[in-house]
Amino acid sequence: MCDSCPSPERRQFLRQVAVLAAAMTVPGAALASGGGVSGAAGKPTGAKSGSHAPPTQKVTPDEALARLLQGNKRYVANKAFHPNASPEMRAKLANGQAPFAAILGCADSRVPPEIVFDHGLGDIFVVRVAGNVVEDEGAGSLEYAIEHLGTPLIVVLGHERCGAIKAAIETLEAGAEAPGHVASLVAKLKPAVEKTNGLPGDKAENAMRENAKMMATQIASMEPILKEKVEQGKVKVVAMRYDLDTGAVEVL
Repeated sequence: MCDSCPSPERRQFLRQVAVLAAAMTVPGAALASGGGVSGAAGKPTGAKSGSHAPPTQKVTPDEALARLLQGNKRYVANKAFHPNASPEMRAKLANGQAPFAAILGCADSRVPPEIVFDHGLGDIFVVRVAGNVVEDEGAGSLEYAIEHLGTPLIVVLGHERCGAIKAAIETLEAGAEAPGHVASLVAKLKPAVEKTNGLPGDKAENAMRENAKMMATQIASMEPILKEKVEQGKVKVVAMRYDLDTGAVEVL
């Protein structure tokens, strides 16, 4: 054994230092350290170390979108930070929240937004329902995020091979009625299915993309809160597609 070689403990310490140094060169790296929620410039904002004051987020809609996309790139590259999951951050968030993005996503267990976008506690305000459709309670939740929490971005996140979309297509093509409350989901998805009927390509893929865009348009036009914020440029609503195979998101 080499006398001059560093011990296993020393090698582990050097690896940790190298990882931290590399992370600090990445935009938004303050998120990875758990030292606080980062603002537009990537600097920690809000509570000082050791305090329990809730953090704040001050970013534009475009900056919020860029932050999500950067997180997804880390996730796809298997270089996720897994930020803001420390006991210290949990304590800071106990008194309030300021999520920089709100996501209307599908209830599908394979598409958890916090993992897909590599963010943690307090970062993303999530509403999930099969088929990522807009209903009154979900709309009210998004309005709450915008009006009371100051969230500047709403994302409607559809995904590849969506089971709710597939079920809606099969039910409508058969002229049947879905059982129980699933019928309400089919009714919400019907416009996208009908609009894309007859288009070349995969039926479910076409309908999923159209549904995400239709839901985003519907959300952006909701009065009085969301439509006003969107027209003022304070809020942006974006439709996205998640690829189950690669983990990548695509802005539609």
